[in-house]
Amino acid sequence: MARKDLLKGLMQGDNLPDDTGAPLPRYSRGAIGAVSRGIDDLKQRAIHDVPVDLIDHAGLRDRLDEDADGIEALKDSIREYGQQVPVLLRHHPNVEGRYEVVYGRRRVAALRLLGLPVKAMVRHLDDRALVIAQGQENSARKDLSFIEKALFAQGMTRQGYDRKVVCDALMIDKTVLSRMLTVADNLPHKLVTAIGSAPSIGRDRWLAMAQRVRGADLDRAIAAAQGADSDARFEAVLQALAPARRPAPLPAQVTDSQG
Repeated sequence: MARKDLLKGLMQGDNLPDDTGAPLPRYSRGAIGAVSRGIDDLKQRAIHDVPVDLIDHAGLRDRLDEDADGIEALKDSIREYGQQVPVLLRHHPNVEGRYEVVYGRRRVAALRLLGLPVKAMVRHLDDRALVIAQGQENSARKDLSFIEKALFAQGMTRQGYDRKVVCDALMIDKTVLSRMLTVADNLPHKLVTAIGSAPSIGRDRWLAMAQRVRGADLDRAIAAAQGADSDARFEAVLQALAPARRPAPLPAQVTDSQG
């Protein structure tokens, strides 16, 4: 009878366990249980076409710049070659039939412009699992700058996640996390926003700015954030925050001893 019920479940697909943490059915052990878990795993990896107007944003913001040019280029690529990499969505926790983006926001934005459905893996994730999955995705991406990852780490800590969870999500150690938080916590957000992502600027130079900004004229620093790109704006702000040089002392006057 159990075997008959299992085969019925495999044929229908709708009665398979999901990843919400619910207990597995009574045939969860042994060979039958292994088959059931294997089918469950395949179900989670299945690619669905999801209407783009059913997808909302969720989680923490991970980009400082809107990157309109990048989305436009991605749109052109998808128009020509199709969507090659699926995004990850979760079922909306409050609205039946809607979804939220875990990662793949730029692909969703490009497909929204094209009016095409989104190829996606869909999972049941709570808020904690969502930000951890988003953090793990971000840690592997080369296009996110140091300051964007630092702000993401700060966002996780402010939502109450302990440092071990943040480290695990971003795949960093506690020393790197401490330096990220030193930068994110000491630099006013409106100053960082005025600068932008600064993709060529690494940890040490952001730490130098975090040290210089203490007691500095913030309005003057923000006003200095001028430049064609965010790297140039960083350089301009760092220069504006440099301590004023003291004038060199005047040479001592030589007196005429025979005067």
